[in-house]
Amino acid sequence: MLTPDPTDRAHRWVYSFDDAPVGDTPEEKGEAKALLGGKGAGLAAMTAAGLPVPPGLTVTTEACLAYRRHGSVFPEGLWSQTREALHGIEEATGKRFGDPENPLLLSVRSGAAVSMPGMMDTVLNLGLNDETAAGLAAQTGDERFAFDAYRRFVAMFGEVVMGLDGARFERVLDRAKAQTKGGRDTDLSPDQLRDVVARSKRLVFGDQHGTPFPDDPEEQLRQAIAAVFRSWDNDRARAYRRVHRIADDIGTGVTVQAMVFGNMGWDSGTGVAFTRDPSTGENELYGEYLLNAQGEDVVAGTRTPKPIAGMADDLPETYEEFREIAGRLEAAYSDVQDVEFTVERGTLWLLQTRTAKRSGAAAVRVAVDLVNEGVIDRAEAVRRVAPGALDALLHPTVDPEAEVEVLVEGLPASPGAATGRAVFTSDAAEAAAAEGGAVILIRQETSPDDFDGLVAAQAVVTARGGMTSHAAVVARGMGTPCVAGADALRIDAAQGRLTAGGHTVVAGDWLTVDGATGRVLLGQVPTVEPTLGDDFHTLMGWADDARRLGVRANADTAEDAAQAREFGAEGIGLCRTEHMFFGDERLAAVREMILADGSGAREAALRRLLPLQRADFDGIFRAMDGLPVTVRLLDPPLHEFLPDLLELTGEVAELKMALKGAETLAEMDRLLDASDTARALLRQVERLQESNPMLGLRGCRLGLLYPEITQMQARAVFEAAADCAADGVDVQPEIMVPLVSVAAELADQEAVVRAVADDVFSERGGAIDFLVGTMLELPRACLTAGEIAEHAEFFSFGTNDLTQTTFGLSRDDAGRFLSAYVDRGVLSDDPFQTLDQEGVGELVRLGTDRGRAARPALKVGVCGEHGGDPASVAFFHRAGLDYVSCSPYRVPVARLAAAHAALADGDDRETEEEARPALAEA
Repeated sequence: MLTPDPTDRAHRWVYSFDDAPVGDTPEEKGEAKALLGGKGAGLAAMTAAGLPVPPGLTVTTEACLAYRRHGSVFPEGLWSQTREALHGIEEATGKRFGDPENPLLLSVRSGAAVSMPGMMDTVLNLGLNDETAAGLAAQTGDERFAFDAYRRFVAMFGEVVMGLDGARFERVLDRAKAQTKGGRDTDLSPDQLRDVVARSKRLVFGDQHGTPFPDDPEEQLRQAIAAVFRSWDNDRARAYRRVHRIADDIGTGVTVQAMVFGNMGWDSGTGVAFTRDPSTGENELYGEYLLNAQGEDVVAGTRTPKPIAGMADDLPETYEEFREIAGRLEAAYSDVQDVEFTVERGTLWLLQTRTAKRSGAAAVRVAVDLVNEGVIDRAEAVRRVAPGALDALLHPTVDPEAEVEVLVEGLPASPGAATGRAVFTSDAAEAAAAEGGAVILIRQETSPDDFDGLVAAQAVVTARGGMTSHAAVVARGMGTPCVAGADALRIDAAQGRLTAGGHTVVAGDWLTVDGATGRVLLGQVPTVEPTLGDDFHTLMGWADDARRLGVRANADTAEDAAQAREFGAEGIGLCRTEHMFFGDERLAAVREMILADGSGAREAALRRLLPLQRADFDGIFRAMDGLPVTVRLLDPPLHEFLPDLLELTGEVAELKMALKGAETLAEMDRLLDASDTARALLRQVERLQESNPMLGLRGCRLGLLYPEITQMQARAVFEAAADCAADGVDVQPEIMVPLVSVAAELADQEAVVRAVADDVFSERGGAIDFLVGTMLELPRACLTAGEIAEHAEFFSFGTNDLTQTTFGLSRDDAGRFLSAYVDRGVLSDDPFQTLDQEGVGELVRLGTDRGRAARPALKVGVCGEHGGDPASVAFFHRAGLDYVSCSPYRVPVARLAAAHAALADGDDRETEEEARPALAEA
């Protein structure tokens, strides 16, 4: 244990809700959230506004960081400040912490500045022991309630603080419930609950090797605060931060709050509600509640809750009060709120409000609606929608014309459709995903420990839980389809099987999940692409008005080009001509060209390819009428087009064996001819084998050695362009020479391209404007970009290969260890998914600056898949590039990311003040 840092002395580590900083300006509110965490800042703001919030205190995020820095020791002053603030809670409630006659019970919850639902730990009913439980029973006149709270506390404390397996406490409870007529926890008598408490405490005693369950309330509180601090570094929290790109060094606050009880009878309850539907964005109160329950019963999914509208019948006055407060909260924060509440004997208490997580469709609709309602401006609407959220809008849905067989129906917890093989554990989901398999994760209910499995799965199905259960909230945030509360499922995870509706499904069987309707379907059901609505196009129009960076698409076919244009692409940034050569007829001609002994044979093969290439370019030019099309000349690693060396070697060996057994001269002659042909082909393939094909004979190197290849491709481009122009199509071809590292390589290939253009335009009697440029994908090219720019009218950074050549990594092989690098913090991100800004990014900056120094009008773009990654797009904007290019389905993401980048820089920002009333004025 380390000695606390002396600079921590007299530091303010703890704030009561009623004296915590809340801030008036957005900057001050942001500072309060960073200090107190989102939960603590929200509770302080609600307290200041006079809303019904149980009194409490917040231990700051700074205290968490100091605890971690000091080797898991509280910084000096923290505990004394906590105890002082606790006196304020005692005075506000008229109760005393640890008093057997009038006990104050507490909740201890985590709350980081960035919402991480369910990832860290919570302890409820803290302060109970045998004496205070008896006092609570006498105080409330409800012995059963008191010991139900006690058994909950022991199980939660044992699991969260003492690290025991929560399933063991569940088994104790299940055995007790099995002895009741109804089989529910609400059917347990006080004596049965006392027995559950005793048995649960013995679990703790036995597993801790003689360490008893702590009965001292102050010791319970100290351990609980420490446990919440520790939970910042648990596996699921780390995984969540990695997926959502949340910094590891912001820490979590801890809120300690007076308990209010939703399980004090049928005039009590608990719930979670959203001020608008988080799946669709519809402007109506949306959520769930349970009568006679605590909050964990809702979010854990152990009981299936009722829709929030049902409160109008069960607790009509409380429901109307909640509706009014929910409206005030949304008006105050100018955004959809996620509100946790408890009703204790008819009295409403608010436990938390935070900006609601929502599906991509809901994010778009809410942003547009709030503009139309005059709440926010267009720039703020664009900022409100995360670029990655658009992915969910572009996912397929179940084909309405398909014949389906429904296995089970549940709640439509997260929209979208997906097909995969059934798995019943998170470990199985992760293992299958690592091998490239598509899986559907099926669980009784999920917990935060299932996070990695949720990330790996194409869809999630739970038998328990509702629309605000853990599975539903996490799945919606990731855009993963989810069906929750499918209570007809009978799941045996140990055996890897389920039964429902007369069907049995075992691990590995195919299922389709329809998250939009809540159906789980048997087998592989066809899906259809989504139709983007008016709100989507409205928001994307606002994004286009805000952004500076252009967005193109990578497309190799007319169909891909048309799809890209539909998604708003402003041209083709990369047409990979080698992708046009797959297929039996084309592959045979390409092999003939590569394996040719001389230029004559090679030209013959190229003549066969010319009309095929010309037709391809013709379709793309017509699809992109009026927009630029960047055609990359042939850039194949040769092994992709050659016969397999091992197969050829085996074929020669088999023919040799067959010759020995030939029984006739005719058969021998046939086998000799076949053997000679196979051996000749084997020699050619062996001659062309490369140790590292990625850095071998490809790109401009092929064109220099065999200029007829470049000539054929250039002729195909210009003849197709001329044909299209003759039909009135506005053609804007750009010829890109790949893998240039020396300016002379580009000069050579540029001369070949321009000579072919002159020939074609002379033959056709007209000319077409075009550009010649290069792809920068080697470090040397970036370093010598000034020389290269003398021959290039545009640059396009191939960041996929530039990442490989800069890191010295093969993307295909590095996947085996890059995840470990990210997990261990060696790299912050997989550099093939998010651009390495410090290394590869510096080469991009350098190449751009040196190229434009030599040619000021140089057009610069990027055509690697980094062009669709929001963080990378922001970098490209700052680096001054003209455009990014990405796969067609990432085009909307890139458009929105480019707008976010521009707005972050202040480009095209609307100047009107945000109309955000203070919470107290709402």
